[in-house]
Amino acid sequence: MATTTASNPSLAQKLRGLSGEVVKFAIVGLSGVVVNFAVFWICINGLHLASLRSNIAATLVAIATNYLGYRYWLYRDRDAASRKREITLFLLFSGAGMLIETGVLGFSVYVLGLDSHFEQLAAKVAGLAVATVFRFVSYRTWVFTAVPEPEAAEGEAPGLVAQAELMLATEEIRYAKAE
Repeated sequence: MATTTASNPSLAQKLRGLSGEVVKFAIVGLSGVVVNFAVFWICINGLHLASLRSNIAATLVAIATNYLGYRYWLYRDRDAASRKREITLFLLFSGAGMLIETGVLGFSVYVLGLDSHFEQLAAKVAGLAVATVFRFVSYRTWVFTAVPEPEAAEGEAPGLVAQAELMLATEEIRYAKAE
């Protein structure tokens, strides 16, 4: 089967698609960060819980809200045939991200002695940044997998997705020429 430029997007097209995904990931993640920090602040100031307990509670609440955003907005077009597998992997990678975030916070509080509320928030930001990169790669690679397109047999017409990509590429060329 011959490969066309429409079915094999250029690096620029792949990066453009990835940048849109990164922006949506950031929007869902930012809402999770707001939830995470709000619950964390309530736990350490209102409930007077220890910082690591507060972090775990806050992260668990944020994980739940983020799953809804990722599943039903960002990755809604991805394969949802096996929700049990998806949720299991999501919780596994989210838990690993929580360990990264909590590890950075624990290190700053118990090893470096940075234990004021604002120092804890700064450590939480640093841990969250590292954990976010880990989660982005994990979610897009293993959790919310793309629906595999059935391969067309030799001599058959390309699949529906390939046809749609070809139509979109044609439209982009027409718009580019019109400008």
